[in-house]
Amino acid sequence: MTTVSPTAVIDGIGSCLPPRVLTNEDVRRRGVLDTSDEWIRSRTGIARRRAAEDDTSTGDLAAAAGRAAQESAQAPADLLLVATTTPDRRCPATAPEVAHRLGLGTVPAFDLAAVCSGFLYGLTVATALIRTGVCTRPLVIGAETYSRIIDPLDRDTAVIFGDGAGAVLLRAGDRAEPGAIASTDWGSDGAGSDLITIAAGGARLPDPGRRLCRDDHYFRMRGREVYGQAVRRMTESSRAVLAKSGWPPTAVGAFIGHQANQRILDSVADRVGIPPRHCFGNLRDVGNTAAASIPLALADTAAHRQIRPGTPTLLTAFGGGLTWASAALTWPAVRPRAHSPEPHRTVSTTRPTHRRNSWPLSTTTS
Repeated sequence: MTTVSPTAVIDGIGSCLPPRVLTNEDVRRRGVLDTSDEWIRSRTGIARRRAAEDDTSTGDLAAAAGRAAQESAQAPADLLLVATTTPDRRCPATAPEVAHRLGLGTVPAFDLAAVCSGFLYGLTVATALIRTGVCTRPLVIGAETYSRIIDPLDRDTAVIFGDGAGAVLLRAGDRAEPGAIASTDWGSDGAGSDLITIAAGGARLPDPGRRLCRDDHYFRMRGREVYGQAVRRMTESSRAVLAKSGWPPTAVGAFIGHQANQRILDSVADRVGIPPRHCFGNLRDVGNTAAASIPLALADTAAHRQIRPGTPTLLTAFGGGLTWASAALTWPAVRPRAHSPEPHRTVSTTRPTHRRNSWPLSTTTS
């Protein structure tokens, strides 16, 4: 008798968008940008985006989205993964504190950094962990506060990015169920690592005194080259994951690509062979939310009940690294939940002391 191995099934979907809305005109005025609402809409498809308040962090958004996903599934997680480019701190990871705030006790929790491909990287990891029996209910969160790393004076990025968080709670289940992950595909190419980057602040260019050019401390993107790479990589990855699943493009009834740019989304769908009526997303209202993009689009589409459960669905994303990933699944039979950002409560009552102007610390002895 043949035993069919379980796969991951989407059991809950949650989202969190900060309440502050920035229109294209708001962004233009803030940075005194040489642009217009018409220019931004025609080239990106974006009309507005959300921005977190100064006292709201990535972890606050992640905790709210994670709690909403658990309420959607009516079950707790036994592992937590947070995909983000904007963690609360460089050390430690954001995920363990989010797990604490969600009341998950001592479950494994870690961050994953793959920029805009982060959520689908996380979904791939979580699916593999379920299939190998490591966990049974992983919670995958994509959360970002790009407003912290975007230069308001840079027209190429200021008009594109927004803040938010989305999450899915997975469970072990049958491949024939609605929400089942059929297959995944992922890849990277470090030869393009300089196309999407924040140059300073890491081990290569720590710049603790911020002596480098201000540009080096902001998110930068070489748009023209990124456009070509994004279309190529998402198209190739989409075709690969459909081949693994045994699905022809005509079988796909729902397509959600990383919400980066409407022209990119249209080009990928056209090359893969997905008609416009099967393409879904929320780019117009939330902009590019990086790792939060795919789960926020899932939540928005599910909330409007636009897709029948069990419909063959294709997800694909591209991000810095360079990284890309795709997933083939059947549309889940879940009702998403949405929460407002959760206020931060200090985990520890003690704080480390820091000496001013003490860097670098010398270990030299005489």
